[in-house]
Amino acid sequence: MSVREIRCYPDPVLHRKAKRVPSVDRGIQEFIDDMLETLHHAYGVGLAAPQVGVSLRIVVIQMPEQEPVVLINPEVVKRSGEREIEEGCLSIPGYRGIVKRSISVTVKARDRQGKEIRLKGDELLGQTLEHELDHLNGVLYIDHLVDKTTLHKIELEEEEEKTGFQSAAVGSSSGEI
Repeated sequence: MSVREIRCYPDPVLHRKAKRVPSVDRGIQEFIDDMLETLHHAYGVGLAAPQVGVSLRIVVIQMPEQEPVVLINPEVVKRSGEREIEEGCLSIPGYRGIVKRSISVTVKARDRQGKEIRLKGDELLGQTLEHELDHLNGVLYIDHLVDKTTLHKIELEEEEEKTGFQSAAVGSSSGEI
């Protein structure tokens, strides 16, 4: 396993639609392990493959106090409600902004064994699912800002002290997407 470089805006890979994963082989398993190590190293909550320069439809999520989730070829099958929430991103360090996100999101995908799964998320998990699936479609949270004036620079030391994480927290929960 190894920590990979997180690509930052305006890297072109972040604006490309990622390709479907045809099969889950040993190389994909090793890549998933690298993604999880990179996510932990960055103190993040979610990471999409394009964020480490690989244009494949893979997402890893690590909610606080829970086991990591791996989603291969994920698709949103249901959204409900709408809310405005402050968001940040590992690929846009040092900034946060207000975006519209669903209250609840249901996603279908394959897990790392290739088994079909469904995952319903509310709160931080729902927000993370939408955020990471946007990455797979070449969309960044700054593309969803309710108003460009809501994008603001944060003081990283102040944020770390407040959340216990090295960089931007998401919403009212700890963690970085």
